[in-house]
Amino acid sequence: MELKMIHNLRVINKGVALAVGFGLLACAAFVLLDIILRRFGTSLGGTEEIAGYAMALATAWGMSYTLLELGHVRIDLLRTRCTTFQKALFDVFSMIVMTGVIVTIAIKAWPVVERSLVNGSTANTPLETPLIWVHLPWFAGWVWFALMSTLTTLAALSLVIKRRHEETEAFVGAFAEQETLQ
Repeated sequence: MELKMIHNLRVINKGVALAVGFGLLACAAFVLLDIILRRFGTSLGGTEEIAGYAMALATAWGMSYTLLELGHVRIDLLRTRCTTFQKALFDVFSMIVMTGVIVTIAIKAWPVVERSLVNGSTANTPLETPLIWVHLPWFAGWVWFALMSTLTTLAALSLVIKRRHEETEAFVGAFAEQETLQ
């Protein structure tokens, strides 16, 4: 059950990553068009602002994909010298800590969204972008990451409790270590 859930989450996150990737490509095309137009003495304007928003959204939404693809940085000095059970414990511990941090970030991000909504905040730029347009999807990305992290942690914890330690390696293990095992 746990491995099927992780597989389904990976499929969903690959779709999210593709959508984010297309968004970044569109942003890059917009910036490129603006650069070309500047050569002719005109500009679309606001490319720096929009690119900044795109990076914030890509970061918030891309973290979940990175999590399930084992792309987050890990320092595994002790872990490499451990048994499978000990590695699984290290992995679950690291996931619990990360989940706590990410859930805290998601909770602390809500007041930013709420303030933008209540105040009708706009960017202090020539575009005067309504900040709720940026803050709401940014917040949703952090909530998605918190949900993915929580579900992944619970799946790993479930497998450890069931004494299926080696199965946790595929979704909460260390990527560099997996490369040496194959």
